[in-house]
Amino acid sequence: MEDQAHPTGPTAGPDHEPRWAELADLVLIISREIQFRRYTDEQAVHLSQSEGMVMRYLKRDPEAPPSRIADATGLQRTNLSTVLRGLEQKGFIERHAHSGDGRGVTVHSTERGRSNTTLVRQEWAATVSEAAHHDTEHLDAALTLLRAVEDGLTRSRPQNRARRPATQQ
Repeated sequence: MEDQAHPTGPTAGPDHEPRWAELADLVLIISREIQFRRYTDEQAVHLSQSEGMVMRYLKRDPEAPPSRIADATGLQRTNLSTVLRGLEQKGFIERHAHSGDGRGVTVHSTERGRSNTTLVRQEWAATVSEAAHHDTEHLDAALTLLRAVEDGLTRSRPQNRARRPATQQ
């Protein structure tokens, strides 16, 4: 039975706008709070937001051409090139030629990059779990909602980023 105080679906319009705004605000605050914290493990390497997005993508797609990474992360190709150089310098990724003429490239995470991703995710899990007093009662519902929001935002991302003002990119 649907909770009438909190209906969902296409009829969930403007009456729920303040709650959606609060959700967005909380997500941004939580993200920032996680980023503010330093890792307890000395081996964990802090990455920029863009570097983290690339490494998270490579976790799902371990042999990706730069164009696919750019599309998936929303990074412009020129910015992605800079991010990839930084990750390469840190030893987190390698680029490999994949076509006969040597022009095609795929990006792969290195063992160091995969280890750091695992370590950082463990640190985040501990931090967030502790902040929530290890209460998992609504965790699955929160994950389901946040995945739906991420999927919807990703699918509705503007395709022509070049026309947007630089401050929004």
